[in-house]
Amino acid sequence: MNNSKTLGDFHTILNDGEVWKIGGFPLPDGSFWKYREPNAVVIVRNSILYVRATLSRSNDQVQILDNAKHMYYSAKPVVVPETGEISFELNIRARTQNTVAGDLYDGYVSLNLLDFTTGGALDFFASNDQYASVYGVLPFPGVNVPETEGTRYFCVFKEDQEAFIPREFNTYKISYNRNNDEAVFYVNGVEVRREQHIPVKFNEFTVALGIMTEKDLGPEGSVSVHGQTVIAEWSPITIEVND
Repeated sequence: MNNSKTLGDFHTILNDGEVWKIGGFPLPDGSFWKYREPNAVVIVRNSILYVRATLSRSNDQVQILDNAKHMYYSAKPVVVPETGEISFELNIRARTQNTVAGDLYDGYVSLNLLDFTTGGALDFFASNDQYASVYGVLPFPGVNVPETEGTRYFCVFKEDQEAFIPREFNTYKISYNRNNDEAVFYVNGVEVRREQHIPVKFNEFTVALGIMTEKDLGPEGSVSVHGQTVIAEWSPITIEVND
């Protein structure tokens, strides 16, 4: 049996918590770290969410807080079925200015499927001229990650250009099968990655749309911001469950 729905309604993007909300994490002092660039330009047109931001925010202590600069979370998580396959598909266009040539992680546009019950993450990152598929179990603040027999925290990036059109809309799809412990990544209908034997059973996904960097903190703190601009465009997301 096939069931599908669309997650979009970007015309509500300013109504925080209705369909989408600003992403971030609570801090030990009781405050909340928001993934929000203060001078971001946000436009919704023809059902597409457009965000342009010159990067300015950083965190000198916590890597995960430094990585995402401007990000929206789905207001409600999507429950993963016990059996069958769930998939998430959308179109993304990524364009950047003043980023380091050939360095995807200097500024990119993301689709993130985040399980805040286990630390699970299945992502696509896209820049001007390449993309990366990402699979990991991460130490999100406040999340208790299950014990496994192997490495508890990990994140495996795979950079590629297969089936990709630079600076144009590309179609990205991530499928996850909880029963089979398998995730499959597609770009423009082409399978570009398959991960099997995932050690953690993902329970639900918060869908996140972000503008990000991925630069390791240095001895003096963050090194992720140097005046680069990222222009992101996302279509609504089609979520499909096949039993």
